[in-house]
Amino acid sequence: MTDERSPKAARRATGELLIEDMTDAERERARRVDSVLPAIAERAEEADRIGEFPLAHVRTISEAGLLGLTVPTAYGGLGGGLRDLAAATFAMATACASTSLTYYFQCSGSSRGLLPLAAADAGLFADEDVPHVRAFGETVLRRMGAQGRWVANFASESVRSKDAAITIATEASRAPGGWVLNGVKSFGCATGVADDYLVTAKLDTGDTAESLAMFLIPRDTPGVSERAKWDAIGMRATATHGIVLQDAFVPDDHALTVSGTFVKMTQMSRGSFVGNQVALSSVYVGAAQAVYDFALSYLRSTTYHGSDEPIGGSDLHRQLIGKMRAHLDTAYLWARRQILLESSETDIIPKNDVVANWRIAKGEIADNCFAVATVALKACGTGNTAMSGAISRGLRDLSMGLVQGFPAERGRLEAASYHVLGREGAQFATAGARP
Repeated sequence: MTDERSPKAARRATGELLIEDMTDAERERARRVDSVLPAIAERAEEADRIGEFPLAHVRTISEAGLLGLTVPTAYGGLGGGLRDLAAATFAMATACASTSLTYYFQCSGSSRGLLPLAAADAGLFADEDVPHVRAFGETVLRRMGAQGRWVANFASESVRSKDAAITIATEASRAPGGWVLNGVKSFGCATGVADDYLVTAKLDTGDTAESLAMFLIPRDTPGVSERAKWDAIGMRATATHGIVLQDAFVPDDHALTVSGTFVKMTQMSRGSFVGNQVALSSVYVGAAQAVYDFALSYLRSTTYHGSDEPIGGSDLHRQLIGKMRAHLDTAYLWARRQILLESSETDIIPKNDVVANWRIAKGEIADNCFAVATVALKACGTGNTAMSGAISRGLRDLSMGLVQGFPAERGRLEAASYHVLGREGAQFATAGARP
């Protein structure tokens, strides 16, 4: 990656391109991330070609202690926060966007441990429920931290509703000593890769967000299988094909079924639900930075026939370089602003405004990052259209940001609805169980 900063700054961690004011502790964690980048980059092209997550990455990332990046040190983690996660996903994406996205979803699992504990500390649960809530949260955190297990998040489903980003039809029914789960999770990175799956399901006793519950399920649990793999346009090495749950039994100590848990967790987040989704968008900023760096290097080093003049010096190419830079910087500004809103020690604006800002930021980041790749394609020409090339791969990977979660248009609509009408679409809803 080409670094345009001063020689002194060039010795800093890759993630400091995004998080410019790292503390010493954050920089130390960011350098751990840098230590795995060469191995990740080495497998990026092949992983994209075959559409398979490199299993060697599990060991590489685990041995660096990074599976516990956002887990408190008390549970064996590195004690990082949102800024660390955003810097890490950004840096990994400069090497391989697919690995970075998969890693983001692994780290986001820590929220399923941290937010219940925070809600318990805030007194949101009845006294009799607190021990169970704490036990579940601590189990998740120890799995990721002290035990170094890869924990994958499975919430999304193919079923859709008009007023919610994610609609849950997967259903949990009471059984002796635990719960039986049935349903299909259509998306969740690290299918067949992760050691454990964190599954969101609705209890069969209710039909609102109050009935949503969480379950920690080892990958080899009977009744848990993988969906058919799909041939995606980009982010091909993420193992996102999802899981099928057919009478999968989960014991009580791996289930968080206290009524209203999801609602209470949402109250503890600085952003929308898990409060770290800007770190997902940081994946796209990192991937866009990699495309920009490649394009700039190519335009600087490739000369016109019979001349020492770089092709990047032409009027056309200078125009395109400036356009790439403008789009990239716009993505950086939106990402940094959202990270600041969600990580500052004191609230800068009310939480609902933070959520509304995120709705717009997600789309602006995705659109501008994709624009970097489209302009790079124009600037670098047909010689850089090979499917395995940096620009082609970047263009395909960045296209996924346009649709993942919600498109820019929906984000703007929901933000406007909040600012004008005082409401926005729900994050989660429930639906009738699948037949």
